[in-house]
Amino acid sequence: MKYPIAIEPGDDKHAYGVVVPDLPGCFSAGDTLDEALNNAREAIELWLETVIDDGGAVPEPRALAEHQKKKEFKGWVWAVVAVDLAQISDKAERVNITLPSRLRSGDYFQAAFLHQMQQLQGRACGTLLADLPLLDGREAGVQ
Repeated sequence: MKYPIAIEPGDDKHAYGVVVPDLPGCFSAGDTLDEALNNAREAIELWLETVIDDGGAVPEPRALAEHQKKKEFKGWVWAVVAVDLAQISDKAERVNITLPSRLRSGDYFQAAFLHQMQQLQGRACGTLLADLPLLDGREAGVQ
């Protein structure tokens, strides 16, 4: 999605202010124009993540020209920030899949797990035993 942002120009004493008209309460700032744009993207992503995680509806961005007509943004600079909704929310989602019957069997997974554990234990024990000295002072790995 591409959200229009209004940027209030900054100067040597004031930061650049950023407002996202389509997302109520979403604003940001930066000491430079580049910083303001980066901070605006972060603010938009956090705003949208909160709405998505709370189960709310994500507002559709309106046309840039519609926002430019508003008196409160007279003299402001405009830009558009693109965000990928798929990258925003980390909320878990249940997905149904189809697997071959041999993979659905608990026996298959149990056998695979036991095989992996046996290999890991064998390697660990072999390493430990090789490092232990025998009672007569020789190392276990040396005959």
